[in-house]
Amino acid sequence: MINFKDLSYLQTGNLKQQAAFAVLTQHKVLENLAEFDPILVGTIPINIDVENSDLDVVCYWKNKADFIAKVKQLFGKENRFSIREDLINNQESVIANFFIDTFEIEIFGQNTPTELQNGYRHMLIEHQILCSKDENFRLEIIKLKENGIKTEPAFGLLLGLKGNVYEELLDYKL
Repeated sequence: MINFKDLSYLQTGNLKQQAAFAVLTQHKVLENLAEFDPILVGTIPINIDVENSDLDVVCYWKNKADFIAKVKQLFGKENRFSIREDLINNQESVIANFFIDTFEIEIFGQNTPTELQNGYRHMLIEHQILCSKDENFRLEIIKLKENGIKTEPAFGLLLGLKGNVYEELLDYKL
């Protein structure tokens, strides 16, 4: 199993993963967010990204105002920076978006430890599923995503999940 908390796995990945590693390390994105236990999640780490996939970084804040201030201080001058608050699954969430080089980066923070956040949990489960399936399954996920279907619904379609695929995936057993 890949240790997704250590970005070094990206160095030996595909070209996009290597480029992501370079951007994240050269600009010290996770290093500067270290106090918030950041983890890169999403499609790029598990090689199911499409052309416009962003770099999703989940963070754990204990004080929302401090987190917002730190994100603004660190990234507020980056290209197309925006930050907003939202209620996601009944949890206060902070989402910042900006561009560094060719990558859009999304910083997602909640008052929930990063390893317990759904973004991280979904990625781990999706990775396990991908490891248990053949290359055609991975390519089908990518094809669905290229046709505008989000990641979790794409998995739900191919796995025959019913109901809320976001919840079903969290309970999925190989």
